[in-house]
Amino acid sequence: MSRQAAHRDRYRRYAELAAEQVEGRDYRVTAVRRGSGIAVIAPHGGRIERGTSEVARAIAGEDLDLYLFEGCLPSLNFETLHLTSRHFDEPRALALIAGCRTVLAVHGVADTGERALLGGRDSLLACAIADRLFARGVRAQVSGHRYPGRDAANVCNRGSSGQGVQLELSDRLRGGPLETAVVEAVRRALLDRLSAGEP
Repeated sequence: MSRQAAHRDRYRRYAELAAEQVEGRDYRVTAVRRGSGIAVIAPHGGRIERGTSEVARAIAGEDLDLYLFEGCLPSLNFETLHLTSRHFDEPRALALIAGCRTVLAVHGVADTGERALLGGRDSLLACAIADRLFARGVRAQVSGHRYPGRDAANVCNRGSSGQGVQLELSDRLRGGPLETAVVEAVRRALLDRLSAGEP
């Protein structure tokens, strides 16, 4: 059983976390609103799920909206600061994604292979991303895995359309030789949607 499968969050909501942890010391929040209608978020960034902040920043580039919640503790960031996606209710995150029709949440999964697990309620976008990942030599799975991300309360599904995509990247896809291919594939799929006028 992976650490993530066995984990139980220390806090049930952001207000509980904020009452005990100090922003700017234990964690930090970045919210960049660019009016794109598409938000790329890393709710478990920094030291919580290694490499997810960097991937989210690269996918967002200079034109898509960006949100990061980053752990900064010297140790035990995942155990202390992880808020599961259906309980992730940090107010700046919710305010940002409320103005976005499309939300892509970047996560890290404890997996020794090189694969991406796609979930969320926006199955069309998930499949489009998977197709682009496959074209760049990255294995992608859109069903039959343990992170379906279908709950309406999942932060990826809380944009204005009520449906988004949850992207779980294995350890070797974050910071490894295929990270650039992942970023390019996902960003291209998002920009295709934006250029089609249906963010």
